[in-house]
Amino acid sequence: MPTSPNAGRKRPTIRDVAREAGVSYATVSRVLNGREWVSPEAVRAVRDAISRTGYTANQHARSLATGRSGSIAFLLTEPQHLLFEDPNFAVLLRGVAQALAAHELTLILMIAATPEERTRAMTYLSGGHVDGILLVSPHSGDPLLGQLVNAGVPIVACGQVLGHEATISSVAADEWAGARSAVSHLFAAGCRRIAHIAGPQDTSGGVDRLRGYSDALRAHGLAFDESLVAYGDWSHASGAAAVRSLLAAAPDIDGIFAASDSMAAGTLPVLRELGIAVPAQIRLIGFDDSGLAATQHPPLSSVRNPLDRISEEMVRLLTDVIAGRTPLSITVPTTIVLRESSPSF
Repeated sequence: MPTSPNAGRKRPTIRDVAREAGVSYATVSRVLNGREWVSPEAVRAVRDAISRTGYTANQHARSLATGRSGSIAFLLTEPQHLLFEDPNFAVLLRGVAQALAAHELTLILMIAATPEERTRAMTYLSGGHVDGILLVSPHSGDPLLGQLVNAGVPIVACGQVLGHEATISSVAADEWAGARSAVSHLFAAGCRRIAHIAGPQDTSGGVDRLRGYSDALRAHGLAFDESLVAYGDWSHASGAAAVRSLLAAAPDIDGIFAASDSMAAGTLPVLRELGIAVPAQIRLIGFDDSGLAATQHPPLSSVRNPLDRISEEMVRLLTDVIAGRTPLSITVPTTIVLRESSPSF
């Protein structure tokens, strides 16, 4: 029977790495555990020795020694179908996975939209199985949020967590400014009956994008009209339902700002069905500039949500919180990307 080239070979230990690197056992341990009081030269020597010896950490023993699991939860508090329908979640998940890999941390994907899912998530997350949580699309009033805070699990959220701003670190796009820029573009293009398909009002994104819309209207001398606002849940189907109700209430709409690309995309089949041309009769702008926007017919103008940077900042902040640093909130700028659904003029 063929013999594995590694058969009978003793598994390299930390002491083997220390001997190969010419440093102490304690120095290797500090490098492996991410401690800060190690010189750059020693870090390089240890990493080179790890590569030469083929050392791999015994994760169970390491967890017992450090009190850490080496795992981070990506916790999505939306229904499962949105993970696949809305490309923003996939972009964020990919960026987070890449950033965590650089820290040699394992990503665990969890979905907690139903009461049963929340119960299971709370049991797992509060049981010491993860070192921290990257919280995505949190909803105010969700009892899971308070339970996690009380359990003392380090958390960083994508977007501010309404009601927990002082206790949960967050990274968010400047959604208010992005919404203002979208409405200002529509106004400058000649639109005067500008409708808004708003996101859920128990999320900071839904609230801030609606606030940016209303503030932009007033800045341009237009009154806020509740009949020009419909509410969705970020999904394609909710965008379709919203545009039907808006046109039934106000058939003279000449511009629409949707709070997500998915909801904006949902309007397009309805508008085609009704014989309404985009952008000739109604200009349309979404939010996020996800991969979805450029593939629509016509391609969607959209406010770019810098998710790659947001994912990197979330991981950076979470490692700080795990290390005991004070929670922070970071806001990153947005830009507007113009395409055929509301081109430049």
